[in-house]
Amino acid sequence: MGFFTLALAGVGFLLIGTWESLLSSSLIPKPDQSTDRTGTEPGRKYPYSSPVSFVSIALLSFFFICNSLYSLIDAVNSKDRVGSPLQLQVLAIAFLFLMYAVLGLLMKFTDSIPLPSSFLNLIAFFAFAEEFLLFYLQKKDTVGIENRYFDMMLVPITICLFSTVLELRSPKSNLPRLGRAIGLIFQGTWFLQMGVSFFSNWVAQGCSLHEKSRGNYTVRCKGHPEYHRGRAIATLQFNCHLAFLVVLVVAVFSIVSQKHGGQGGQEGFVQYGPIGVETQSLNLTGQFSLDSDDEDDEEIKGGASVEKQKPAAIEMTVNGHGSHQ
Repeated sequence: MGFFTLALAGVGFLLIGTWESLLSSSLIPKPDQSTDRTGTEPGRKYPYSSPVSFVSIALLSFFFICNSLYSLIDAVNSKDRVGSPLQLQVLAIAFLFLMYAVLGLLMKFTDSIPLPSSFLNLIAFFAFAEEFLLFYLQKKDTVGIENRYFDMMLVPITICLFSTVLELRSPKSNLPRLGRAIGLIFQGTWFLQMGVSFFSNWVAQGCSLHEKSRGNYTVRCKGHPEYHRGRAIATLQFNCHLAFLVVLVVAVFSIVSQKHGGQGGQEGFVQYGPIGVETQSLNLTGQFSLDSDDEDDEEIKGGASVEKQKPAAIEMTVNGHGSHQ
């Protein structure tokens, strides 16, 4: 592929992932927004998609197609039996992402293609799954240092794959899209690292690059200590990228939570009050209810005693009247 190819791929993945993360963090649904309006107008059919993302994916996919065709011709001319099938796999993945971008643009702006939004996520799922198999099965040289870099690439691809599955289950949630954006950023930084490590002097000492064709290469070392040191350096570089990504995610999350968490100003604190005041109010309510019950009991007892006294008074009156006569 060359340093330019890996560097351009890394920058492309990095920019797309950054844009998607900004969109997914800013698109927070509000309570006053109705979800029933989706699908009524062109452009509102898929509120969580962006034309900029689709155009960027289409351009990057077209670049991979052109690069793979050129590498395929070079492999045929070099009589490389491994490089030709490898470029065919890259072509299949690039065409899947190109289909995803083109269909996304058509669904975004027109109603001529009546397909559900989950259909795009299904295409993205197959594209990431095929990319996973490409790096998982790419063992051109079993002892090459590049295999360790390819194994590390499986981590961000798995993040994208898992996030796409979650988006299939919850298409209205922004969290799967944010997770996929983080995976794309991780892929971009690791593509840049592979370009620097393979095609520069930053590779481990005692190791060098050997190319059979433009797309078929391996990194070989002089002996076992050099191989061990090269794999350890690859693991250390991956840990540095992972730590950088974690710090970046935490920083972005803190900024977004501060921006959207304090939208109500001091309105969010009006609902809360001191605990002692609530306790006092509960005590006063309990005393009032007990006093009222006692007063009702006394009134009932008083009414009963008056009723008992009435027959006695009537009887005394009757007796007194009889004796008077």
